[in-house]
Amino acid sequence: MLQPNPFIITADYYGAEYFCDREIETEILESNIANGRNTVLISSRRMGKSGLIAHVFNRMFVQSNFKAFSIDLYPTSSLSEMVLLLAKEITGALKSKQEKILNSFLAIVKSLRPGFKVDQVTGQLVFDLSLGEIVHPSDSLEEIFQYLESCETPCVVAMDEFQQISEYPEQNVLELLRTHVQKCRNTWFIFAGSDRRMMEKLFNNPSEPFYMSCSPLYLDTIDYDKYLAFSKKHFEKAGKKLTDACFERVFNLFEGHTWYIQRLMNELYAWTKPGEVADVPMLDNALIFVIKTYARTFQEQMSGYPEAQKQLLIAIAKEGIAEQVTSVTFCKKHSMKSPSTIQSALRVLHNKGIVNKKDNAYSITNRLFGIWLKTEY
Repeated sequence: MLQPNPFIITADYYGAEYFCDREIETEILESNIANGRNTVLISSRRMGKSGLIAHVFNRMFVQSNFKAFSIDLYPTSSLSEMVLLLAKEITGALKSKQEKILNSFLAIVKSLRPGFKVDQVTGQLVFDLSLGEIVHPSDSLEEIFQYLESCETPCVVAMDEFQQISEYPEQNVLELLRTHVQKCRNTWFIFAGSDRRMMEKLFNNPSEPFYMSCSPLYLDTIDYDKYLAFSKKHFEKAGKKLTDACFERVFNLFEGHTWYIQRLMNELYAWTKPGEVADVPMLDNALIFVIKTYARTFQEQMSGYPEAQKQLLIAIAKEGIAEQVTSVTFCKKHSMKSPSTIQSALRVLHNKGIVNKKDNAYSITNRLFGIWLKTEY
């Protein structure tokens, strides 16, 4: 039987065996759920917040005591799309349950009844709602909350990339959602987001509806020693070996950023045959290979930027961590037109999430993109 690659790089959850550490965060999140505290979970993109939520939702405590639902709001652009996503998640989870439970959903969420159709092959009731069938999304949202509150088993709902709601064209969506959330007595929420600046604004600004309404949980890098032990264990389980120096180089290269470490470890694991050793030279070759696989994507991405933004991206990539980017010194060093030009380009790139800001210093958000820029230019 083919041994699966233990370094998961997709959003799927494969079980606790393939989940590294996060013991403290898991305990905090479970405690919040058990004690009726809503949580705001904040981390950089691809740091592992979605994996943490899936891990907690698959643990015995949640499985035995709650109905758990999880949606990713990143692809949504309106309240109707959010309602559609939430409705599909709930009905999908109920599909395998008793028919009376699904009927109880129908009895309360009347506005979504057009989405339930009879499968011509099986004769079973299936949920196949289109976006156009959600005529009054605010009413449908209210009905969904009514259903959640009516369940005999308490519910927990995770909304990933929650900051996306602030981009919806409808007015007062946050106020509407907050009104429903604060009335809940049977449903607890996890609001997760990767835009730290926006998430902190939504939950820490006194003028925002969700101000001080949730227990904060920040997701940082996984402990180095635990990540090393986790990685070596899986290599050894397959009759392979991973050197400490190799893992240390991966960890430092990506500053502990989970997804990028997983991506390189996944590649290294695939390259290393039973009885062989994954070392630094192999890592260097694997990194070159991984960068090449994304090269076409990065080239197309760069072609879409105006010249000033291209120059700034290259400059930041060469610096690695770029400080005082709007200074005359930085401008001259990287042959840019003027500090004002840099400031304009920086504002756009930061707002789009292409560059990341931490402690008044900037870096390329996509670490692989940053490495490609540095080597290509």
